[in-house]
Amino acid sequence: MSSLGGQPILILKEGSQRTRGRDAQSGNIAAAKAVASAVRTTLGPKGMDKMLVDTIGDVVITNDGVTILKEMDIEHPAAKMMVEIAKTQDDEVGDGTTSAVVIAGELLKRAEDLLDQDVHPTVIAHGYRIAADKAQDILNEIAIDIKPDDIEMLKKLAETAMTGKGAEAAKEKLTELVVKAVTMVADADGTVDTEYVKVEKRVGGSIEDSEIVEGMIIDKERVHPAMPRIVKDAKILLLNAAVEFKKTEVDAEISITSPDQLQMFLDEEERMIRGIVDKIVASGANVLFCQKGIDDIAQHYLAKAGILAVRRVKKSDMEKLARATGAAIVSSIDAIAPEELGKAGTVEEKKVSGEEMIFVTECENPKAVSIIIRGGTEHVVDELDRAIEDALRVVSVAVEDKKFVAGGGAPEIELSLRLREYAATVGGRAQLAIEAFANALEIIPRTLAENAGLDPIDMLVALRASHEKGGANAKYMGLDVFNAASGDMLKAGVVEPLRVKTQAVSSAAEAAIMILRIDDVIAASKSSAPAPGAEDMGDMGGMGGMPPM
Repeated sequence: MSSLGGQPILILKEGSQRTRGRDAQSGNIAAAKAVASAVRTTLGPKGMDKMLVDTIGDVVITNDGVTILKEMDIEHPAAKMMVEIAKTQDDEVGDGTTSAVVIAGELLKRAEDLLDQDVHPTVIAHGYRIAADKAQDILNEIAIDIKPDDIEMLKKLAETAMTGKGAEAAKEKLTELVVKAVTMVADADGTVDTEYVKVEKRVGGSIEDSEIVEGMIIDKERVHPAMPRIVKDAKILLLNAAVEFKKTEVDAEISITSPDQLQMFLDEEERMIRGIVDKIVASGANVLFCQKGIDDIAQHYLAKAGILAVRRVKKSDMEKLARATGAAIVSSIDAIAPEELGKAGTVEEKKVSGEEMIFVTECENPKAVSIIIRGGTEHVVDELDRAIEDALRVVSVAVEDKKFVAGGGAPEIELSLRLREYAATVGGRAQLAIEAFANALEIIPRTLAENAGLDPIDMLVALRASHEKGGANAKYMGLDVFNAASGDMLKAGVVEPLRVKTQAVSSAAEAAIMILRIDDVIAASKSSAPAPGAEDMGDMGGMGGMPPM
């Protein structure tokens, strides 16, 4: 609202709210810190879980940062930015979501202290940018190279990603499944698309019953009971066309005047379907996966020919089948030919937890594989699924980047020390912001200690001391939460891909800078919809003695 010669002028709609200056900053920072503190207790191997209940009473039990933030119904705009950090981290790397959010929250907390000392927000933002760039350089410097065929190290990476996610009981088994899956689907140029690892969840049995299938599992059953349950030495046809008679493209009416004409019409339909089945049989295929429908008559003829057929297979599953078996997806009945077929040792229909599934196994060089996860309850299976997804992404990132760092808060302590040294060389007010950035990174080892029930100050002092000592392994010294002491994380096998750290630091810094630079929040009023028909009635209150509505 502005005033012109004593006359108030309204610029914003009535009911709009405006907060500016320090009030706006502290409101945004408080909201972002609240989000960070919500997920902070889940960090690390001793982190706790959250139970989230939605409006219809569905329960999710997890300690995966991004899942918690997605399930929480967050309203505040600054808090939503924190959720975006977690989503970006999850899309890019698959792990480290909690770390990224916690670092962003701490960066804002440290910035608030500087704002209280009258340091301008743009100075803090500038310092944070310099610090984030320097941090990337230091991380690249302390990273260790890994070969894509170093299976032991890849297993350790997968194990670190799964630790604290309810998968400890069968860690050995699951890490083996994950590393095997990633190394099988990896392309020759070192890229890994985890889309080609299909994860199927089944409640029943124990975690130990989880297995990898070197091929595909399709959550469907045979279309006809007379079809064979198992086909050895399978020749597989992938068809993206319906096995039924063609309907006319345009609306057409066929007038039939006598019963024998009707019979001829029906016989011709059957002959057309018979012709399609004959083409499939002639190609030598003994297994058919169809993306569309299979007519009842066609099912009968396919069963008589001893072909195992599955219909309405998802497009994504068809693509994975093509990769696993080497078949081409055929889009036209006329294009069916022997050279389009794929091969598999066995195609079999099996019952898993009371449901029929088709297993395509013994493929020659499957570039698409499946993992079946088993567990006692639905919540256990869901959390295992999240842990395996994280581990798959982490291992694939390590295979692609060929670099990793030690875990357990070791890189954060090293960054903190090196950034403090660097701050002294920068000078000016930016130095304060770089120091604040360095201090903020220590939130990771501090939180790991708190969540393990240890004294955070004692642990931080011990960690700093072991890093300052110098020596070949000083930069790998992190918090060993099981022995309540600082230890060599590389020896302990607590390792993470380099990208987990670089992405977490850069996205946390970007979000903190963005929130810091906001000094004015203009919120529109919540529009309440008028009652139906009310807009036509105008204000009838007091009209001719009518009661106000």
